[in-house]
Amino acid sequence: MSEQVERIKTLIIGSGPAGYTAAIYAARADLKPVMYTGLEPGGQLTTTTEVDNFPGYPEGIDGPTMMMQLQQQAERFGTEVRIGMVTAVELSDEVGGIHKITVDDSTKLEAETVIISTGASAKYLNLPSEQRLRGGGVSACAVCDGFFYKGQEVAIVGAGDTAAEEASYLANICSKVTMLVRKDHMRASKAMQHRVNSIDNIEIRYNTEVDEVLGDQVVEGLRIVNNETGEKEEISITGLFIAIGHKPNTDVFKGQLDMDETGYIITHPKSTKTNKPGVFASGDAQDKIYRQAVTAAGTGCMAALDAERYLAAVESKEVLAS
Repeated sequence: MSEQVERIKTLIIGSGPAGYTAAIYAARADLKPVMYTGLEPGGQLTTTTEVDNFPGYPEGIDGPTMMMQLQQQAERFGTEVRIGMVTAVELSDEVGGIHKITVDDSTKLEAETVIISTGASAKYLNLPSEQRLRGGGVSACAVCDGFFYKGQEVAIVGAGDTAAEEASYLANICSKVTMLVRKDHMRASKAMQHRVNSIDNIEIRYNTEVDEVLGDQVVEGLRIVNNETGEKEEISITGLFIAIGHKPNTDVFKGQLDMDETGYIITHPKSTKTNKPGVFASGDAQDKIYRQAVTAAGTGCMAALDAERYLAAVESKEVLAS
């Protein structure tokens, strides 16, 4: 006899602010949510030292503690949190259809609804010194961490609209912002280029790359290199912001869910609904604009409410049909 496949009412894939908020709402609605955490339980916030901009924490809170508390809150209402990585999916096209999920290439599951909260991963330069100082002055989010460098000199790596926008944001807080652009031109729109060029305390260094991040426990400076001349130079900074893009963690859903060219899941306007009935996307897996913990939590709430309404509609039709 074949082994019975576990049936789950609401499966939540991913464990950042979006996933845990979805879990809290789903559990309170008696959707009996089961969450698989993915490779990075707690998501990007677990790599953040201090979170000062999430409502309800007047003294701030460190990222790992915040995610632990969110997990405890979700579990308090009955969410089952499991360590595991979803490695394959077969999503149904039918309203009321069952979605087939594989975890860690071995465990087979069936789910009536799926909430995707797999997040996105910031792209880094992959220098050993940069990785070592992540959380010690190296950040991929100026809006999240810029406040800690008020009145200080910082650098930002990137050449697109996001980099230009974050450089402008930092310039309002920091005494000087050095913008490092790998090529001899920026990719940002003309309007954004005009903005950064018009700000006195932003210095743009073209044809320039990071050779090494300097400092033992915290960032103390940068060794930069001109990629045309090979000339190296050291500059003193206390914060380094990487703004070279994000990659949404959505590869496992490719070919089944509608996505943009970068891999962000496309949801219906003012909704978390995807192109598959009963499948909802929340957080940074579908949001490439705001990418904040609080906005991720908001869409996690929306996803749980959407899942609850979907199941109610499916069940009411089944009652009518019988």
